[in-house]
Formats: sequence, C-alpha cells, structure tokens
Amino acid sequence: MKIRYSLPCLCLSAASLMSWVPAAQAQIADLSGSLLETVIVAANRSAPTSLPSQIPTTMEGVTREEVAQTVNATDSEDALKYFPSLLVRKRYIGDYNHAVLSSRASGTGNSARSAVYADGVLLSNYLGNGAAYAPRWMLVTPEEIERVDVMYGPFSAAYPGNSVGAVVDYVTRMPTKFEAHAKAAYVLQPFALYNTDEVYPAHQESVSIGNRSGNFSWWLNLNHTNSQGQPLTFPAKIVSTGTAGSAGTAVTGAVLDKDRSNNPWYLIGTATGYTTLQDHGKIKLAYDLSPTLRASYVLGYWQNDAENRPNSYLRDAAGNTRYSGLININGRAFTVAATDYNLSNEELIHVMQGLSLKSNTGGTWDWEVAVSRYDYAKDELRAATVALPDALAGGAGTLTDQDGTGWDTLALKVSWRPQGLGGEHIIDLGYQLDGYQLRILRSNLGNWLSGAPVSLNTEVGGKTRLQSVYGQDTWSFADQWKTVLGVRIEAWQAFDGYTTNVSSSTSYASRKHSYVSPKAALAYAATSSTVLKASVGRAVRTPTVNELYGATTGVLTVVNDPALRPEKSWTSELSLEQSMGFATLRITGFYEAVQDSLYAERTVVGTTIVSRITNVGRITTPGVELSLLGKDVLTRGLDLSGSLTWANSRIKENSGYVTVPGDTIGKYQPRVPVWRATMLLNYRISDQLNVAYGARYSGKQYTTLDNSDPNGFAYQGSSKYFTTDVRLRYQFAKQWTVALGIDNLNNYQYWNFHPYPQRSYAAELQWDL
Repeated sequence: MKIRYSLPCLCLSAASLMSWVPAAQAQIADLSGSLLETVIVAANRSAPTSLPSQIPTTMEGVTREEVAQTVNATDSEDALKYFPSLLVRKRYIGDYNHAVLSSRASGTGNSARSAVYADGVLLSNYLGNGAAYAPRWMLVTPEEIERVDVMYGPFSAAYPGNSVGAVVDYVTRMPTKFEAHAKAAYVLQPFALYNTDEVYPAHQESVSIGNRSGNFSWWLNLNHTNSQGQPLTFPAKIVSTGTAGSAGTAVTGAVLDKDRSNNPWYLIGTATGYTTLQDHGKIKLAYDLSPTLRASYVLGYWQNDAENRPNSYLRDAAGNTRYSGLININGRAFTVAATDYNLSNEELIHVMQGLSLKSNTGGTWDWEVAVSRYDYAKDELRAATVALPDALAGGAGTLTDQDGTGWDTLALKVSWRPQGLGGEHIIDLGYQLDGYQLRILRSNLGNWLSGAPVSLNTEVGGKTRLQSVYGQDTWSFADQWKTVLGVRIEAWQAFDGYTTNVSSSTSYASRKHSYVSPKAALAYAATSSTVLKASVGRAVRTPTVNELYGATTGVLTVVNDPALRPEKSWTSELSLEQSMGFATLRITGFYEAVQDSLYAERTVVGTTIVSRITNVGRITTPGVELSLLGKDVLTRGLDLSGSLTWANSRIKENSGYVTVPGDTIGKYQPRVPVWRATMLLNYRISDQLNVAYGARYSGKQYTTLDNSDPNGFAYQGSSKYFTTDVRLRYQFAKQWTVALGIDNLNNYQYWNFHPYPQRSYAAELQWDL
C-alpha cells in the first residue's frame, strides 16, 4: 500500500486510531515542506478515496487487509468499529433497519447528521431521521471493501449539511487482473436475559470474481446471509397501572424489574426477534475511454425476507401459554392487548445504481459527471393485529407498503489548477441535485399472512429537493502553510406532502428556502514532526420528508410538523499532531453549536403518549479527542493504538418541554456520552499469523431530552458499556485462510433502547485466487 501523507491529512487519515497503516509513523517523522502536497489515501491509485483529502481536518481510514486482520466483520459497518468517537448501533448480524451511525456530537437517534457513500452513491437514507432510517449498509459487503475513509465534521463545501457529524466513504474492489474469492462464516450467540435463554446462529456465504482486460474491468460480488437475532423488544406492564384484586387469569413467568425511569414493571415476554434471509449482488463495470477518461457503472441488488416472532413468558395454572386477555400477576390485574406481542413478515427488494464519467489528467482541468438512484423496488411489512397463537394461522392485520420510495442524485464537478495566482491553487467547483420521495401506504388486511388490502388505514408521503452549488480553493501560499476556503449555497424545497387516514386528508403547502454555508481551514507545519490545524464550517441540515409529513399511529403516536425549521450548525476544531519516534499522537479540540436541532420530544397528550417532531432551541458540544498510534511497541510486530473522547453535549435553549416548561434546559443531549474510548492491539506474529485484541468503552447516556431515564440497564434505556473482542487469523496455505474470533468476550450486557448482542463466537474460512 502506498500512502503519501501531507499537512492536510496528518491526522493520520488512514490510521491514527487503529495501528492500521504500518508505514504512517515513519512517513510522519519524515515530514518537511513537501507535506503540503495533496495526500493520496488509497491502497492503489485505481481506488482512491473520494474524500477531499487536501482539507486539513481530521480524517481516519482503514484498508481491507487491516479489517481482515483485526475485525470480526459480518457487515460493512463493522469496518468502523474502532474509529474514534464513532458508534454504529448494530443490534444483530444483518441489522437492516436500525443500525444508525453516531459521531462526536450526534447520537444514534440522529441518522440524518452523517453521510455515508459507496463508490460515490449515497447510502445514507435522508427520507427520515432516526433508527428506521439508518444508512443502507447492506448494499456493501465486507468482502467488497477496498478501503473506508471518514472525515469528521462539515468542513468540505462538497457535501450537504447532513455531513455535520461525519462523512463515510466506502471504496469497493476494482481488480487490475483476474481474481476470485470465496468465504464462509458462522457465528453463534448464546443469549440469556430475563426468562430468555437461547442460542442464536447466523451464517454467511460470499463469492467474488473480477478481471481487467485492456481498457475494460469488471467486478461481481454475491453474498447470502441467514441470521437469527436475539429478542429486541419486551412487552411490559408497569406495576402501578395494574388493578389490585383477583380479577383475571392468574399467571406466572413475568419478570419483575425496573424500567429506564426506575419504575417497577413486569416484563411478560419477548418480541422483535428477527430471522432474516438476505441476498446481495453487486456488479461494477469500468471502461477507460482514454488514458485520462473513465466511464463507470455500478448496480447493487439486495433482497430480504424477514420474520419477526414473539414469545410469551406467561403461563396459567394448567401450564398454557397466555398471549392476551385479562391476566393477574401477584394480585394485580392487567390487560394484554393482541398487539403487545408484535408478529410480522417483511419482503424487501432494494436496488442501487450509479453511473459516472470522470477525467483524471492531473493537469489544469479535470471534471466528473455522476448520477445515482436508490429505489425501494419492493418494501412490504405485514403485521398481525389479532392475538397469538391464532395469528400464526392468519387473521386481521395491516400491510405497510413503501413502493415508490427512493432518492436520486446528480453531481457535476470541476477541478481547476490555475497558474500565476500566487502559490499553488486547486479550485473545486460543483453543482448537485438530490431528490427524495417518500410514500408509506398502510392498508387493513383480512388475512395478514397473504391477503389483499381491504381498506385504507393511513397514507403519508411527500418530496424534498436540494440543489447546491459550491466552490472551494485549496491554496498553498507558503512552504509550511496551506488554507482551504469554501462556500456552499443550497436551495431546498419541500412539496407534494400529504397525510391521509379514514376520516381526513391533509395536503401541505410547498416550501422553499435558501442557505449559505461557508467553510475554512488552515494548516501549519511547525517542524518536520509537529503540525497544527484549524477548521471551521457551517452546516444546514434540512428536515426530511418523514419529519415534515410522516405522521403515524400505532404503539406510539408520532406527530409530524410541516413547518419544521432546519438545523443550523457551526462546528470548529483545532488539532495538534506530533510524531514521537515510537508513536504518533493527535490531540483535537472541537466545538459544535446547533440551533433548532430536530428531535422527537416524547410527551403525554390526554392519555396518549405522543412523540412530537420539534426544534430544540440550542445545543452546544465542547469536546476533546485524543488518538495514539504506536508501531512495534515493546517487541517487533506489536502495534498499539487507542483513542479517548470527552464531549459535554448540553441543551442550552428550548421553548418546548417533556413534562413541565424548562425541564430540558441544561440536560445532556440524548445518546451522546461524556466519555468514549477505544483500544486495539494487533500482534503480527508472522506474515501468515496475527492476533488482535480490541476494547471499547462508552459512559452513561440518556435517551430522553429531560434526562428522566437514569436507569440505562433496562429495556428502552441507553447504558454505559465496556466490551472486548479478540480475533486470530491464520493463512495455513497459499490460497486458504481461517479466522476465529469472539465479540463481546467479557459478555457485557448493555443497551441502546434494545439489548446489544452478548458474547458471540465467529469462525471464517476464506479462499483467494
């Protein structure tokens, strides 16, 4: 791997946290005036990162070889596991609808505050914000990855305001000669919680093949996942809501515990335990029209058949399982509704396409044209509304159909290297058009398993469009100095919004707004081993279609607001990077101030629990991030890396409230812990054998705006955690490699609304030609 480091990316853009770029330490120690050259963070020049690596701000990266050595990767998001200040809320293998990315000052409830791309195609789902709108990680498999890079903060004018937290760029494989790969993996998770004590297996198989012949290259990847996840939700009854007396059927099996607010409650069973069968296919084509002009096409296909099956803990005196009706637990009567144990099937087919034409002359002018489309070709959720066990044979239910949902992007980019303007300039100009369309039709069914719709339940939908132009000048104005100055101008529109139910239909007026977001960065090479960098940028995160128009009712009523204001953020950071011979150290101070943060405030209206999408006045997050990389520590082949993050994210202004006015002021931003840390040891025993040991820590956090949930170790709570992982990888023959690993080695039980996986055992066998 060839990496040239320069001042703009001396945050060890490919490895400051993870000991994943062995040459980094030596290269940083050799820095001189030439470090102001543009950095190339790529395993090879045919697969460079698309991130603007000339910007002097924090960047991190990892290659496929490094992921293979150190991570028990079953999904593409696992490659981010040891990045500083990042967390993906992955609940089980193949988690397709809740694996949300969080960053320094953004929690896992804010999926729209980060940007994820693969081969230039947008994977972040800006149709909504929150767990149900996680990035579409499943359109990339670990076997495809060539490298992954992350830029922290909204410091590039080339990205929309959603980049305020982080920009993640996946570059997938593109061969230079014939190659073929096959891999089989098996994971076993023993899971014990409340009255559940089961073993949940998963297995994956993948095949990849590719070649380059003359000017034409191609790559094909196929992957199959069969995963059985642990229970994620637990029907419960708060003790105080029960009616004292002998009414109802006396039952046993309920588990007495405390909810996230320390109220005693009975957990009466499990729900949302997915068995998911997923198939992924990806084909990439590239043709060099000339030595400096390449046309590329990518087609990704993903399908998923998922079953959600619940289980009741309740048993009557005869030993029969009870799922509904009036029950009595220890002298208190409770009503168990038919929908307390949710039962559902999903059939999903999503298709991703991207087409680009790009020049790479290295001369005065270069340009690129790129278009992409992400389409919900089929997205159907069938849910039962009748009680178990009868529901297993059919009965009434609902069908939620998102056919017609998706997004399109268009990007026109020009890079200009003018002469005679004083110093070296790289001027980037661009135009972008991003369009999002959401349609959610919920119908009532006579037979939830296979019946056709019989009547309307609800329908919501709408569109948003973001047109942007940007300009950015990278200027090396002296031997040890570089600055980047940029601006992004955005025109946002929301239109065709509607909400319909059986009794009413509402259409919403269109909205148009424009925003200007300036960016600036400065870098100074104080010595050959010391670099200072500063960055500042404004970002405007516009409301998503679902936040504007997507009112829903069910277990929790979510109230939309078509008049929502956009989030407006100012983010800054200051970094010192120092090579110490045996190790490299980065210290970064950051500060983010957000006006009108978009959040769901949970409150009670009458007797109904309502989650209302609203603007929170002002949230500030000062913080410090440290990362350390040491190579050949104590003995040859032993690499040590780690990170530590402190972030004090607080609500400073808010006219809204959860229970009483002012109850959110001064409280912590939900799901942003004060302390986070990672550590990774990688011992390269030989060229064929290595063993890695990793650890991650996160401090206490809250899920509510008023911090009224002090008990994180409960269903619906968010807890602190400390987990460790181990991986051993051995190439026992020229073309064969075996790997054994354990995730959550210390079997820490922790929560982020849902329970995370417990100790899991992994085995892989890989063949490479």
